[in-house]
Amino acid sequence: MRERVLCFDLMRCVAAVAVIAIHVLAPYRHELGVIPFDQWVTAVSINGVSRWAVPVFILITGALMLSDTRPFDFKYYVKRRLGKVLVPFIIWSLFYAYLSGWTLGGFDTQVVVDTLSSSLTHSTYYHLGFFYYFIPLYFVIPFLQLAKRHYGDDFLYALTGIWLVTTLLYLLKIEGPWSNQLWLYMGYLPLGYLLFTKVPLNRVSTGLAAGLGILALVTTCAMVVNLSVEAGEYTVARWFSYKTLNVVLAASMVFMLCRYFGEGLSNSANKVVGLISRHSLGIYILHPIFLWPMKEFGWYQGHPAWLIPVWILISGAGALLISGLISRSSKTAWLLP
Repeated sequence: MRERVLCFDLMRCVAAVAVIAIHVLAPYRHELGVIPFDQWVTAVSINGVSRWAVPVFILITGALMLSDTRPFDFKYYVKRRLGKVLVPFIIWSLFYAYLSGWTLGGFDTQVVVDTLSSSLTHSTYYHLGFFYYFIPLYFVIPFLQLAKRHYGDDFLYALTGIWLVTTLLYLLKIEGPWSNQLWLYMGYLPLGYLLFTKVPLNRVSTGLAAGLGILALVTTCAMVVNLSVEAGEYTVARWFSYKTLNVVLAASMVFMLCRYFGEGLSNSANKVVGLISRHSLGIYILHPIFLWPMKEFGWYQGHPAWLIPVWILISGAGALLISGLISRSSKTAWLLP
């Protein structure tokens, strides 16, 4: 239990920071040929080495939910699992639809109306897209739990093996039934369970995961830079997708490294990591509020090497503060999962 709490806290902490980094660097991505090349490469490389952030959150969910041996309780599941995420998602989608109407020119009601009208298929703000593929996973989890209890872990091994092959096919743009979005995200659930419960926690397994992950990250960044330079514009193909083998390997590396080093943190470090972990989804939901002026007013002029960390700190700390204030009262705590 101790390992489980500490390693998951560390995973949520680093994933929250990486997600913010991806959103902070967004204005630089399409600036190839506009800003100095080294600045563009810095921003794109930070993007490339952070793509594991969202998948790690799904790996955690799979590890927790599929290792739960309690009998399935439909009422509890809908209220405490699905409802805990779905209701805040709806509320914050409305809030960000309103925020989307604000620009330097003032408030545009039509933008809000258009945003809401397409909200069934498109997120009302860029970061909320996560919930469009995360929430459907809650409808898959009970079936995976049932299959695990009926067929055992062999079923999850086979499912994960097939899924890994399809993530490679998707990366190579070999289309088929496996290109379905739900299927490609779903595979992270059994993978998280297997990485947590079946992969031995030692130097060999952790070193292997780290080696494959580093190779995947280097390849990812190199491919995107080369493709973009050849095309003369920012081009990623599918190398930055969350549904491809290279990102799966990177996410698995982070998962295993956090398992391995989660126990060795000092008490003071554990307190900080634990605090960020408790508010990780709150940070995820709230940090774009603090990035809005940066993007609207163009406050990102300078080298990404120092500007990105500065805005990560500003938006992350601001979101953590607001999340903490919201969670203090039972009347508002439900607003954040």
